[in-house]
Amino acid sequence: MTRHETFAAPDISDKSFVLATDLDGTFLGGTADQRKGLYDWIEKNRQTVGLIFVTGRDPGFIHEIVRKQGVPQPDYVIGDVGTTIATMDDNQHVSPITALEQHIADGWIDNGPKAQFVLNGAPGLKLQSTLFRYRLSYDMDPATFDPATIEKVEALGLDAIVSDNRFFDVLPKGVSKGPSLLQLMDHLNVKKERVLVAGDTMNDLSMLQTGLPAVAVGGSEAALIDAITDLASVYAAEAIGAAGIAEAILHHKLFPNA
Repeated sequence: MTRHETFAAPDISDKSFVLATDLDGTFLGGTADQRKGLYDWIEKNRQTVGLIFVTGRDPGFIHEIVRKQGVPQPDYVIGDVGTTIATMDDNQHVSPITALEQHIADGWIDNGPKAQFVLNGAPGLKLQSTLFRYRLSYDMDPATFDPATIEKVEALGLDAIVSDNRFFDVLPKGVSKGPSLLQLMDHLNVKKERVLVAGDTMNDLSMLQTGLPAVAVGGSEAALIDAITDLASVYAAEAIGAAGIAEAILHHKLFPNA
């Protein structure tokens, strides 16, 4: 569900506030009323509010929730745990920005297939059925998973991320949500002090470590909360999901009309 960029990408460089948010447990988390409150506020203020999804989800999932589930359409998408950097066109198709993805493709083309071969039959890992472009994703059984598997991945010149103690992702070296977000922001000339980063699991850690104003929403993975303890730019919200994002907007004083 990806298309190459063939239309005028939105300019969000002059937005007063840009939300760069994870989806599951974060932007999609909380009660229906809490989600509606945040979504309605974003839609009401689209002239001054930019929206970037920074997610482990694939383009097809993002297309589905925007087109059929009433989720606000993002201006840009960082998907597949940072390995997709894209816009979303008027038909809600994710359209990769080729120039920003080139180094990702280069870091994957030779080593990705090797990783799948090496991890075939690895204890505690089951390859997910979704076909990803520049990543491998596995469901992980923590009871049988062998931590030495991470060393095997790193020996191939790739990175591995364990999140929520049940997902195992293999990515091109140095590629994850945080670096891809910073790359996109530089490309768009978005001022860093205007951005709020939001997440809830360990695959969000790299973007919470960017130094941007950030929030770990209520109900976040315990390992993530431990990892952000000394990060002054990261606010640990009490409210879950969308309500935690709204709480953080006020805490960081990022949008005067919030």
